[in-house]
Amino acid sequence: MPVEWAGLGPELLLALDRSRGEPLRAQLERELREAIRSGRLAAGERLPSSRALAAELGLSRGLVLECYGQLQAEGFLTSRSGSATRVAVNAAAASVRPMRAAAAAEPRLTVDFLAGVPDLTSFPRRDWAWALREACRDATPSELGYGDPGGLESLRGVLAGYLRRVRGAVAEPERVVLCSGFAQGINLVLHSLAESGIQRVAIEDPGDDEYQVICGRAGMEAVPVAIDERGIDVDALAASGARAVILTPTHQFPTGTALASERRQALVRWANEQEATIVEDDYDAEFRYDRDPVGALQGLAPERVALIGTVSKSLAPSLRLGWVLCPVRLLEAVTEEKRISDRGSPGLEQLALARLIESGRFDRHLRHMRRVYASRRDTLLDALRERAPAVALHGLAAGFHAVAQLSDGADEEAVVAEARSRSVGLYGMGMYRLSAREGPPQLVLGFGNLTEPAIERGIAAIADLL
Repeated sequence: MPVEWAGLGPELLLALDRSRGEPLRAQLERELREAIRSGRLAAGERLPSSRALAAELGLSRGLVLECYGQLQAEGFLTSRSGSATRVAVNAAAASVRPMRAAAAAEPRLTVDFLAGVPDLTSFPRRDWAWALREACRDATPSELGYGDPGGLESLRGVLAGYLRRVRGAVAEPERVVLCSGFAQGINLVLHSLAESGIQRVAIEDPGDDEYQVICGRAGMEAVPVAIDERGIDVDALAASGARAVILTPTHQFPTGTALASERRQALVRWANEQEATIVEDDYDAEFRYDRDPVGALQGLAPERVALIGTVSKSLAPSLRLGWVLCPVRLLEAVTEEKRISDRGSPGLEQLALARLIESGRFDRHLRHMRRVYASRRDTLLDALRERAPAVALHGLAAGFHAVAQLSDGADEEAVVAEARSRSVGLYGMGMYRLSAREGPPQLVLGFGNLTEPAIERGIAAIADLL
């Protein structure tokens, strides 16, 4: 679909060489043909008016009109009386068609139980627009400059207070480094650890296999360490030889377990004894249902834990706003990594988030979303009880995904494949197992971005498979 430029639209880059003997009209025709053939100008896209293009290129309007007329005769352009000149549909660049055909070949899922995706329709648009207006109105000239690569003082102060109050963290504004979501935060921390000489990093198994790639790019070895219903096996962690570990202790991804109290204490002892670093992914911390909130692990050992949080689940992933609450020994290195990476995160969005949190609108949105996700979780439970009562669900105390336990001997991959043929997206636990060891057949069911009727339809469609 072509872009519908408002007003005159942007200028059109066309190179004309007046020092050459070739007539300018011939050069202009060739440049426009190439722009259309290469896809720079899409089918249906509006060209500048003859008057505007002539003024931009320093040509006579008559010459531009003659060029447009020739390209219309060749089938590259179309024009109607009283309407703009546009690129002809049949002149679209052929190079983009195979990509579109390949994308169209992917099966369309009517219900997708993909985990880790929040409700994208519930983004608080009015509150965010209000916060952005406030930020634009009050931003100082210094806040619109490059400034501190660690982030604006106003948001760092608000986040430090928020993390102390809500997550039980030990937080001062000076220890907060703002980043572009969790992905950049984990890269900043790992590169800083690599520079300090750490070569092995433990990761949870099952867990996110991207950690192996991220660690490898930082010149580090990722060592999978098994988890059970109480969290990571600290004895196995100690035996791994790692001096850093990446954890999701509040609501482990993908199993949904919470790190047990005694494991937390053992983990802190291990970190102190080995002078190791715990990288805490504060995943799903905002959304708990069946038990009291669990504080951040960082609150137990602030000089051993780097806490990474974001608004990707609480607001929307596209905001790309997150933070690293650093141990003092890592603060300078992480800040320098951030400076080299991008000079700092977008300032107006930082100011807007600070306003959103200070105003209470952020917490109001979280309270609303807890009710929404709790209702969807209950719908998933009820649908399985009715249609597949033998299937047990785990990891329901927080977040917006759960783990379904299939019967012994079930073929996890076959269930996933058959569900996809019915236009339902299912995801097996096997895709998250990082070592060669096998585990029971399980499905990871995300329900955050599904309505309650969609959850019911999806379970109805695949209940016999479960």
